[in-house]
Amino acid sequence: MSAPAPRTPPRVVVIGAGVVGCSLADELTARGWTDVTVLEQGPLPAPGGSTSHAPGLVFRTSPSRTLTAFARYTVEKFTDLTWDGAPCFQRVGGLELATTPERLADLHRRAGYAASWGVHGEIVDARRCRELWPLLDESVVLGGFHTPGDGLARAVPACRAQLDRATARGARVLDRHTVTGVERRDGRVTGVVTDRGTFPADHVVSAAGFWGPVIGRMAGVDVPLQPLAHQYARTGPLPELSGATEEASKPILRFQDRDLYFREHGDRLGIGSYAHRPLPVDPFAVPGYDASRARDMDMPSSYPFTPRDWAPSWEDCRELMPALRDASVETGFNGVFSFTPDGMPVLGESRHLRGFWLAEAVWVTHSAGVARAVAEWMVDGRPSLDVHECDLTRFEEAQRSPAYVRDRGAQQFAEVYDVIHPLLPVERPRPLRVSPFHVRQRELGAYFLEGGGWERPHWYEANAGLVDDVPVPGRDAWSARHWSPIAAAEARATRERVALYDMTPLRRLEVAGPGALAFLDRMTSNNLRKKPGAVTYTLLLDESGGIRSDLTVARLDPDRFQVGANSPADLDHLLRHAPDGVHIRDVTSGTCGVGVWGPLARDLVQPLTPDDFSHEAFGYFRARQTYVGHVPVTALRLSYVGELGWELYTTADLGLRLWDTLWEAGRDLGAIAAGRSAFNSLRLEKGYRAWGTDMTAEDNPYEAGVGFAVRMDKADFAGRAALARAGEPARRLTPLLLDDPAAVVLGKEPVHVGGVPAGYVTSASYGYTLGRCVAYAWLPAGLAPGTGVHVEYFGEKVPATVAEEPLFDPGMTRIRR
Repeated sequence: MSAPAPRTPPRVVVIGAGVVGCSLADELTARGWTDVTVLEQGPLPAPGGSTSHAPGLVFRTSPSRTLTAFARYTVEKFTDLTWDGAPCFQRVGGLELATTPERLADLHRRAGYAASWGVHGEIVDARRCRELWPLLDESVVLGGFHTPGDGLARAVPACRAQLDRATARGARVLDRHTVTGVERRDGRVTGVVTDRGTFPADHVVSAAGFWGPVIGRMAGVDVPLQPLAHQYARTGPLPELSGATEEASKPILRFQDRDLYFREHGDRLGIGSYAHRPLPVDPFAVPGYDASRARDMDMPSSYPFTPRDWAPSWEDCRELMPALRDASVETGFNGVFSFTPDGMPVLGESRHLRGFWLAEAVWVTHSAGVARAVAEWMVDGRPSLDVHECDLTRFEEAQRSPAYVRDRGAQQFAEVYDVIHPLLPVERPRPLRVSPFHVRQRELGAYFLEGGGWERPHWYEANAGLVDDVPVPGRDAWSARHWSPIAAAEARATRERVALYDMTPLRRLEVAGPGALAFLDRMTSNNLRKKPGAVTYTLLLDESGGIRSDLTVARLDPDRFQVGANSPADLDHLLRHAPDGVHIRDVTSGTCGVGVWGPLARDLVQPLTPDDFSHEAFGYFRARQTYVGHVPVTALRLSYVGELGWELYTTADLGLRLWDTLWEAGRDLGAIAAGRSAFNSLRLEKGYRAWGTDMTAEDNPYEAGVGFAVRMDKADFAGRAALARAGEPARRLTPLLLDDPAAVVLGKEPVHVGGVPAGYVTSASYGYTLGRCVAYAWLPAGLAPGTGVHVEYFGEKVPATVAEEPLFDPGMTRIRR
């Protein structure tokens, strides 16, 4: 028998030879995909995009674990690269300054993120800041956060070094090729058209930077990205830096209280500012390389400097560094780079044009890490790192309008160095999406936060009178933001009486057709082959057994299901795999829902419906289509708060009537409206996981504590083979109770075991029923209940104890009654 023919690598065209495109060519060819063509419209080595002017500061620490991991890999990779005998990364360290108490507190939080994500750093005093940066006026500095492993990426040399490696493996790089079209056939990409010929392709990656929307339009793919200009200036020679023998020796510096950063250029300083007004740029109007030179621009990404915007920042620089009082700005420009509505990159393959990938809105800081993730995604089918925060499908349809992208992109620019609370809602455009109950919620004094464009009540001022009867510990100023003790009263009312929760923003999909059951059963981990009326909690896994999402699947009819999902990515994933005859649609916007929960839930609902809502007739995890008053509803016997109750769904036009019917019937029972703050507290007391926060595709069900949703004895399903090979978990999602009844943490804090960081908090909330803050954390497996640990909060080690779950009602007697 002859040997099988060798597998031919797919043809890949990468659009853009900036740092992302060059990194991707290197990563792909290193994995055996050697038929790679990189197309660039400008001249190499500096073709004129954002990479060509990037100052190269790499601060790895971010509130996002994913961005931090991207940056860590970028540092590791560039440290090992050289070009023309010089290193591509200078590990000079990083220093972030605080000149206000609020910023110093924020640096303590950042130090916590660093410890959680595996970055070495320390809080230092003003004297140490001056030692690291002698030009500083020590009297205006309160302290700093020093990260010795950060530094300067030399982006253009890093591009050359990676392209050399890629071309040695078979890739080719063609500059002066302007892309004019993307060819496609039968929903797949087939090639890229340029002004110098057409290049056939099985995969096309848009790594075009702020030209991403232009390439996207050619492919018929939406790219939610807004380019903005950002000021960067260089001083003339400074006597204090005279005699410099290398490009930089001091840490890269951030003065975030004034939206400034600094780096050395030999005996000069480079200074960047985010303090000015947003300067949006139309990507369709950016001139090409030669046209920009003709317009007296160094390159397309380098717009003329605007001194009026710079003046206030220059005064701030002089205040921080007295040496600049006699200095002047020698050169400056407004450099263009990319922002998205949430400040994260846009990565992944389009479902609408298979084989067309995005690697957009990526800064030099994260470039190599993003390239590795995208290369793994293309070659192996999944990245080794969870990237749901960056997935191109993450935005709701309402968040993809050009106006929304423009407004939110500009706001992201303005907030780059702001102290951002984890619950801080967007300022505008609001309100964008409201449930049919919104008018009643406003009448009740709802305090709204925002998620996915939805206005989401977190508590109601109408319940303020209930607080006097509820003991609530005081909070520090940070954890008290976007919180009210009213949440404690709403949690108690849910436990003791009954409360109405707006569940409208919960994503609902309808899956229907003759093959719907077989399809959903194959796609998910639990057994869905149950009679109509059954509800099943199940998992969407990837082929490695990682948790892509968790779903609640209600079988309403033999061939029709209602699926409670998490993000637009769930819809996208199911649509990618749906066979002919299975129809999937998102029905969220046309429907609405109320959670009716509490020991008196049956007393409220039963008189309103013709059906028997007793436990015997309508058991837990069952579904029924019935009526509540005049309103047809789909009733699901579920509870995310650990109490008796139902989720009641109807069409949006009947939503207000449903709310009013329940509200009127609940008056004599003491029913209240309750918000997300109480909801989160109650769900953590029961140990219910939140996908995307507590568990992601990096985690398998046994690690995350949701192995009960896996049925290994059923027919094959996505991820089954990987789970069959999985050994005992080395880490687990672990419940903690803070020892001090008054202590509170919020999430992402490092957890110390035996005095060293061993994991991090995912979700946390005060458990009003338990009288302790509940925190779930990823920690080494084997920590027995009762083990003492410490959670680091603002630099303080807060004692906590490993608990046994569920923390509340382990016998489930309150739900099943």
